Amino acid sequence: MTENNLAKARVGFCMTGSFCTFSKAIAAMGELKSRGCDILPIMSYAAASTDTRFGTASGHIETIEQICGRKIIVTIEDAEPIGPKGMTDIMIVAPCTGNTMAKLANSITDTPVTMAVKSHLRGARPVLIACATNDALAGSLKNIGILMNKKHYYFVPFAQDDFVKKPTSLVADFTQLCNAAEAALSGVQIQPLLAARNE
Repeated sequence: MTENNLAKARVGFCMTGSFCTFSKAIAAMGELKSRGCDILPIMSYAAASTDTRFGTASGHIETIEQICGRKIIVTIEDAEPIGPKGMTDIMIVAPCTGNTMAKLANSITDTPVTMAVKSHLRGARPVLIACATNDALAGSLKNIGILMNKKHYYFVPFAQDDFVKKPTSLVADFTQLCNAAEAALSGVQIQPLLAARNE
């Protein structure tokens, strides 16, 4: 896969429970699809089953499956074959909660998303993280550092989304996700990593 070529990329797109960013993540998913990506959607247990003020689980599932043209993987069993079958060129976790980053940093595999990433990594292929967590500059900071120093992990640029009310919160700039994916497919961390303030 070459830089600036998403047209034929096989993308695993994982979503975890930062529900307030779902609309941005789904918009980025739609942009990937418009660029010709073949998208395999995966959701954590919480993401696939929780209704919030940001939308219902069934509503999100319907939208995602319409975009991708296939059913969402929602079990560990269905995520496990991703690596052995070489199903993805890049695995994107967007949004990626602090909880999921902690599990990835410590090789814990207990959700469809963490299994999808683990399975994908057996082929030494890139994983792109779009973080969204209120404790990114507190308890989750060490896990972000661990992942930044692990091979095959890349980050979508991120910024503080409300430094007055939530001084330790970071959210990825989802508008840069496609460009970050292009870079990661070529083994490059997109720069600058620190984005302008997110709104």
